[in-house]
Amino acid sequence: MKISTKGRYALRLMLDLALNDTGEYISIKSIASRQEISEKYLEQIISLLNRAGYVKSTRGAQGGYRLSKDPSEYTVGMILTLTEGNLMPVDCLDEDISDCNRTNICVTKEVWKKLYDAILGVVDNITLQDLVDKQIKHIPLDFSI
Repeated sequence: MKISTKGRYALRLMLDLALNDTGEYISIKSIASRQEISEKYLEQIISLLNRAGYVKSTRGAQGGYRLSKDPSEYTVGMILTLTEGNLMPVDCLDEDISDCNRTNICVTKEVWKKLYDAILGVVDNITLQDLVDKQIKHIPLDFSI
């Protein structure tokens, strides 16, 4: 399984919103500048996040985006599942789309299930707040006035 650019950028976008939350709305332009990502691409991603209710938006001169909830209420898994669909490493685990006639006798399916459980065990147990906390520890404090 490989996480797409959309998934990686969505996580960076959400982290940027959390790190730069002052109560004001944040423009896509400022996020794009900090993250060095195309504004056009971020607009596509933010639209998806907005439709899912992960962010709030406002228009106008002071327009932009902010998180809808506290960073502790989002998991990495929520964000990646929104952008990537399911995180299953193989289709045979998804009973809605799997048409494999070997599913009842396939021992390798157990491997894929364990891998999937391990993936979820990681991404569903890391919150956006966890990432904020880690990021803050890696940024030197600015004492300039």
